[in-house]
Parts: sequence; C-alpha cells; structure tokens
Amino acid sequence: MGELEDAVMTRVWKWNRPVTVREVLEDLQQERSIAYTTVMTVLDNLHQKGWVRREAEGRAYRYEAVSTRAAYSAALMNDAWSQSDNPAAALVAFFGMMSEEQRLALRDAMRIVQGPGDTERRVPQEGAGGKAGENSGENPAADQGDTGR
Repeated sequence: MGELEDAVMTRVWKWNRPVTVREVLEDLQQERSIAYTTVMTVLDNLHQKGWVRREAEGRAYRYEAVSTRAAYSAALMNDAWSQSDNPAAALVAFFGMMSEEQRLALRDAMRIVQGPGDTERRVPQEGAGGKAGENSGENPAADQGDTGR
C-alpha cells in the first residue's frame, strides 16, 4: 500500500463501519490539502485491490474494509518472510529487533495458536522415539517451561 492508501485505510479500519468518500476527505483535509477526486480514486484503487468492498448508496458508494489492519500487517510480514533466502535467519533478526513488550505479545500469540496441550503433543518424551527436548527442529528452549513474565 502506498502512503495515501495507508492514510485512507487507517481511517476505514479506525472507524470500523462503511464510510463515504466525503467522510474520508473531510478527515484527511485536517492534515493535508487533498481533492475529492483523489480520495475517490484511492478508494476505487483499494476496491480494485480487494482491500475494501463497496455498496452503492444513491449516486455514491459506501466503502468498508474487507479485513483488519492486523490481517494486513500479518500479510506484509508473511510476504517479506517468504521472500527471504534464509527464513530462519530472517526470523532471528526480526526477533532481535523486537522490544520486550513485542516479545511478550509474540509469546502470547504462540500460546493462542498452539492451543492447550499442544506443547506436549509436539515434544517427544525420552524413550518414545526421540530424545527429551526434541521437537521437530524447533528451538527446544522455547518449550521448556517458559512461563515467566
């Protein structure tokens, strides 16, 4: 997304309801000089790209986000990660850039995605076909009682 597309989508996501070109225009004009036709074109482009859906209302449209900002951010991260020639190194570098708050959010997200009891299913026990702490090539330290905050 370009800078103007992001500015428009930020409002659509923030308001979390169908919006008109006029509403977006009036809010954007508090920050910059911009024409109605420019906002209309940006929303049309976002519609063509699949980021918003629109419904006719009289002679105008109301636009609504197709997905959340979180889903957009996730798609950007996934796209960047999938283009790496060394995904593991890219993740290590990314994790190194994270603040402590971001690492805690990541840890919470992993717990949600894994679900209850998932760790036990992924970590073979000693004598059950693998060494204790083996977990399909993942970081063994990540599954060893990391409960502290």
